[in-house]
Amino acid sequence: MGRKENTDRWFMRVSRWGLVLFVAFPVLWSACSGSKNEMVKGFDDATEVPTLRTLDVETLISDSGITRYRIKAPEWLIYENAKEPYWYFPRGLHVEKFDSVFATEALIQGDTATYFKTKQLWRLDKNVRIENIKEEVFLTSQIFWDQRKREIYSDSFIHIETPDEVIEGYGFTSNEQMTRYRIRRTSGIFPIKRDSVASDSSRVDSVAPKPVPAVRAKQRKKS
Repeated sequence: MGRKENTDRWFMRVSRWGLVLFVAFPVLWSACSGSKNEMVKGFDDATEVPTLRTLDVETLISDSGITRYRIKAPEWLIYENAKEPYWYFPRGLHVEKFDSVFATEALIQGDTATYFKTKQLWRLDKNVRIENIKEEVFLTSQIFWDQRKREIYSDSFIHIETPDEVIEGYGFTSNEQMTRYRIRRTSGIFPIKRDSVASDSSRVDSVAPKPVPAVRAKQRKKS
């Protein structure tokens, strides 16, 4: 591959459909990385330069031959030459997790995300939001998603909205579906008094109806 003289010579663009070749965990990676050294040639520290840059990502990811995830992101950077290879999503990430029959189990999104390839570990940062099939919403500033252990955890403050109450605390661990979770240090549990809100006529116009969670809505559509 010859050198290009423009500033984007270390970036390689791929089409939306061609992107799936780069996201099969992790089998296809070695077959797609043969030209990575040439892509960063000419830079003093290749570990700080992405070997692949993709925009407007939307793709499906399979695990053991079954489609498990849908990923959407405005930008995807892959650092294959880093000491610990990783993927970085600087402008946000939206993940939809499916069960074995392609029904949505959970939705996860954050302002930024990092995937550590060797550890099979995700880290989502800033305005992290998770929705599960039980119509519960989780809000926090950071989560870790360990795909080897199939668990999600955090040490940060967590705000949980259920159909009946609001729970707040610090640190939690959960299964990948966010249906079985444990808060390490609970700081408050606040019951939702729906009857009192509905009977207060002075607040009816100011209280917006609760939206149907995306997970539940998508499952109804599939059924």
